[in-house]
Amino acid sequence: MSDLKILVSGSGIAGSVFAFWMLRAYPTANITIVERDPALRLTGASVDIRSSAVDIIKWMGAEPEIRKQSTNEKGLQFVEANSKAAATLKATGRSDIQSFTSEYEIFRGGLAKIFIDLIRSRVNLVFDEFVDHFEQHDDGVVVTFAKSKDVKTYDFLVAADGLGSRIRGTMLGRQPLEQLHDEGVHVAYFTIKKDLLQGDGMAKWYNATGGRVVLLRPDPDPAGRTRGNLMKVTPKGDSKTRESLNKALREGNESYMKLMEEMFHDVGWMTPEVLQGMRESDDFYCSLFGQIRSPKIHDGRVVLLGDAGYATPGFGTSLAIIGGYVLAGELLRHPGNVKTALERYAEIMLPFAKASQGGGDNAMQLLNPQTQWGIKVRNAVLGFVTGMKLDRLGMAAAAALGFTEKKAPMPDYEWPDK
Repeated sequence: MSDLKILVSGSGIAGSVFAFWMLRAYPTANITIVERDPALRLTGASVDIRSSAVDIIKWMGAEPEIRKQSTNEKGLQFVEANSKAAATLKATGRSDIQSFTSEYEIFRGGLAKIFIDLIRSRVNLVFDEFVDHFEQHDDGVVVTFAKSKDVKTYDFLVAADGLGSRIRGTMLGRQPLEQLHDEGVHVAYFTIKKDLLQGDGMAKWYNATGGRVVLLRPDPDPAGRTRGNLMKVTPKGDSKTRESLNKALREGNESYMKLMEEMFHDVGWMTPEVLQGMRESDDFYCSLFGQIRSPKIHDGRVVLLGDAGYATPGFGTSLAIIGGYVLAGELLRHPGNVKTALERYAEIMLPFAKASQGGGDNAMQLLNPQTQWGIKVRNAVLGFVTGMKLDRLGMAAAAALGFTEKKAPMPDYEWPDK
């Protein structure tokens, strides 16, 4: 399989991790990565690394650089309108059991660059291009590119093209967003060009009625910046609000910013400064905080990787890293048999991804109440638990009993020496 010709759609975390391990297994493999954007996207919210993904970044030799580029977030505080902390969840300082703030908290763009830099000189990286359509045959996949109109044949196609994967839609014969499970959570991300946290390393989470959330997270830039999030959590029965948010998403950033200004104008706390920072930001983007629940993640010689196959807010980055490792590992374990390798990858990853997706809807609704009374109750409960240090006690007890973060069932692959 050393002469395999592989196409990866998407230059993000999942595709880069896969390419790293595939080149470890087959150093002369011919890998092309196509990216729709004109350059590597270096913006994005902070992401974290958990579970078996921690082991993988260590094996890749990427952990020191990831730690170096950490956001230095110390934990999370739920705050009231006067900025007084209602509850504080500190980072655990360990990788086996982690709180809201991970031991490996890093901005998405920075992490993507770390991974792509490990393989950039060994792959054919093509920007401003994407797959228009493809046809499967017994011995390969014929791909037609959208911009160049080139037609090329590959041994298999890896769809690492995100939440709205066109390749997933084509593979399943459905519209891409039919596999999107809407949790009723919409988020806007942007960098505020001043330090609203005034050097505090704790992230601040403020809730207002109507499921409106303002989240501020520290940015290690010495010039002084803050990472801002505006989140709207909408109940299942409020289809009108959900549709207005989805409509703004479809229309683009300007439409979505106007909607945020309308929805958050009376929220209080630091929101006026946050809305101003949103308008002045250079990296605004917005998205639906949803899961991809695909009935299958491979078909013949086409395979879904990362968010394209099993997007999971809060755990998606780790799933992408684990998926890239397992996919390459199964191709190593089954030399000369691409279809069997892809089948085994799906058998390992799909059940684990589905198990990781359970309960997301209720968790977000409970964490972000719609009423002032609900917010007070939530703050009281969290304040009691954290004030009595029950959260820390529970984590310590779990570690002592051997209950660590759930690990993916990864086989012990026999990787060749470098």
